[in-house]
Amino acid sequence: MLQWRITFRSEHLRRNPPRRRSVTRRTSLLAAVVLLTLAAGEATAPASDDSTRRGGPVAPTIVMILTDDMPANLLRWIPVVRQTLRTPGTTFDNSFVVNPLCCPARASLLTGNYSHTTGVYTNANGPHGGFESFDDGSTLATWLDEGGFHTGFFGKYLNGYGRGQRYIPPGWDRWTAFAERGGAYYDYTLSVNGHLERHGQLSSDYSTDVLRDHTLSFVSSTPVDTPMFALYAPFAPHGPATPARRYRNALDLPRYRPPNFDEIGVQDKPAYIRQLPRLSRSGVRQLDTQRDHNAESLLAVDQAVGEIVQALDAAGRLETAMVVFTSDNGFAFGEHRWLKKLTPYEESIRVPLVIRYDPLVAAGARDGRLVTNIDLAPTIAEVAGIPAPTTEGESLFPLFADPEHEGRQAFLIEHLRDPDNNLDPPTYCAIRTRRSKYVRYRTGEHELYDLVADPYELHNVAGTPGHRLEQRRLRERLRALCAPRPPRMPRF
Repeated sequence: MLQWRITFRSEHLRRNPPRRRSVTRRTSLLAAVVLLTLAAGEATAPASDDSTRRGGPVAPTIVMILTDDMPANLLRWIPVVRQTLRTPGTTFDNSFVVNPLCCPARASLLTGNYSHTTGVYTNANGPHGGFESFDDGSTLATWLDEGGFHTGFFGKYLNGYGRGQRYIPPGWDRWTAFAERGGAYYDYTLSVNGHLERHGQLSSDYSTDVLRDHTLSFVSSTPVDTPMFALYAPFAPHGPATPARRYRNALDLPRYRPPNFDEIGVQDKPAYIRQLPRLSRSGVRQLDTQRDHNAESLLAVDQAVGEIVQALDAAGRLETAMVVFTSDNGFAFGEHRWLKKLTPYEESIRVPLVIRYDPLVAAGARDGRLVTNIDLAPTIAEVAGIPAPTTEGESLFPLFADPEHEGRQAFLIEHLRDPDNNLDPPTYCAIRTRRSKYVRYRTGEHELYDLVADPYELHNVAGTPGHRLEQRRLRERLRALCAPRPPRMPRF
């Protein structure tokens, strides 16, 4: 890969944030495109005009779209992503996060390291979590910035960054982040290159669209011969999910009833699951409505992806660009009676991952090898051709180059219980392999699942005679991975 060392000045961008543009006409047109493709069952991305392309050599381009609390099973309901990223790129069907909670997952994504290395286990600011506990001195942003990349962040950063924050973390040349509450759809404040920008209840204030416009401004204003990295991180579909007004009632999803939905027999589960009541009829209806709203909130993200891809194409960058679409963590809609994230179960840790990189990634492929969010930072560094520190993540570059490459064999999942939340799962460490999962809780409870025979994790076989050897083997591997252990987690 080419080693780019291009210097540039970012002070002008910091002092002159992009002006808010009127988006009513354009968003209505693109919304019509999304709605029509949903109705037709096929997505068509707007074509770009070759006359708008800029001449000169094209520098490396990397764009990441990071949604918030998006389960992998909602990927099918965003048609523009299918057309612009999945069809020309690869969908990774076994993509996971190593801590299923917003702030620690984002810290891991930015560094390529587990929570026990980043020190970020929870959302709340404190000794073990939140923005204040994160060391931002060495991240994907600083690596790329030092390597000559023009870098831009647009959206939700880390939980705890807020309350009128004007701080710009190292490595970011263009900065637009939620400055309160961790994100919102309406009635929020953005920190725009150190200046606070207030938004209200107008349709033009919808945060997914506002952040999209900042991202598009960044793409269009970056010279084509300058390496570029943009991270677009909208709030959607975080709850309470609020669709853009143009997408209200756009979807009526089939009812979601996997085999572990409102699980009947939970006697083999840990106490925090056993104590949950069965879902009521009204609760199930609310879940169905919530899931519809989550998917509808993603339609504005879907539209934004189409516009970002179109902007890359117009700039002549698309053919050599890497575009990554993923989420910070998954989400449960009633599986095992659970209604959020945080657990070691598949619904919480499994996330969508689509990568389009025309020079190397296979088009229209489905890849079942294990990948995690800590693998993305070293992957991007390698594609960018920049030096980066050693990480606990593994670059996906060998997977791109060789379909026979096995990739990682296992990964660690960590969680630290929030002492102020009685419904939070106990602190745990878990190991997930291609075939099995073993979980060890601070309470001494444990779970073992054969994911081939039991993909919905209905039958905890920990302690059963036929699985003792496998359990012992996984426990030893978990001891090695979970080091150091989360705070107050006893030896096991």
